Amino acid sequence: MSAMTDNDIKSDCLKVEDGKELLLTLIHDGDGYHGDSMPGKISVGKNARLEIIVLLLSAIPESGDEKNHKDTEGDFKLKCEISLAGEGANCDICGAVICKGNDRSDIELDIRHLVPECKSSQSFRTIASGNSKCSFHGKIIVSPGAQKTEAYQESHSILLSENAKVETLPQLEIYADDVKCSHGATVGKLDENQIFYMRSRGISEKTAREIMLKAFVSPIVSMIKENTEQERVISYIDKLLITF
Repeated sequence: MSAMTDNDIKSDCLKVEDGKELLLTLIHDGDGYHGDSMPGKISVGKNARLEIIVLLLSAIPESGDEKNHKDTEGDFKLKCEISLAGEGANCDICGAVICKGNDRSDIELDIRHLVPECKSSQSFRTIASGNSKCSFHGKIIVSPGAQKTEAYQESHSILLSENAKVETLPQLEIYADDVKCSHGATVGKLDENQIFYMRSRGISEKTAREIMLKAFVSPIVSMIKENTEQERVISYIDKLLITF
C-alpha cells in the first residue's frame, strides 16, 4: 500500500505481464490517499487481467463547521491510458465520486483495444452538491483488426444542488466490424416519489436521502476486496452523507 502526497492520481507506466492479474485500489478521503498510485499508462498482456477501483470522497467538515466547508475545495484528477495489447486481455474499471462545497473532480480514461478478443468495462457513479464540478471523459478505441472486442461504458450522476455541475462525455471510436460495444450516461436528481414513499413509512426526508445516496454508490464500494478497508470506507461515507 502506497500513499500519495498530492491530488494527482498518476505515476509511471505499468505493464501487466501475460497471464497475470493486477488489482489497483485508489481511495481519496479526508485523510488523504489510501492504497495504490495510478500509472499514467498501463499495458495489459495476453490473457492478463486488470481491475481498478477508484473512490474520490470529499472531506468531512469538523463538527459545527459545515458552513465553512462550503468554501473549501478539493481538486481530484485522474488520467490514464490503458492498452489491451495481448489477446484475451481484460480490464474492468469502476469508481465512485462524492463531491461537495467547491470540490472539483476530473476523470479521463482511454481504453485502447489493440488486438482481438479483449474485454473492457468502465462504470462510474457521481454525487455532486454545493458548487462542486465533476467531469468524466471515457473513451473506448477499437483498432482495425481488433475483432471480437467487448467493451462497455457507463456513467451515472446525481445532482443535489442547482449549482453543482456534472459533465459526462462517453466516446466510442470503432475501426473493426465484429465487436460488441455500448456506452451510456445519465444525470439526474433523487427520485421524489421514493422519498415520499419512505416518508410515508415514518422515515425522515434527510434519512431517506441518505439511504438513497448510500445505495447509489454501494455497487462500487462493494467491489473493494479488503474487508477492513471496505468497512472503513462505508463508515466514512455514512459520516460524509450526514453532512449533505
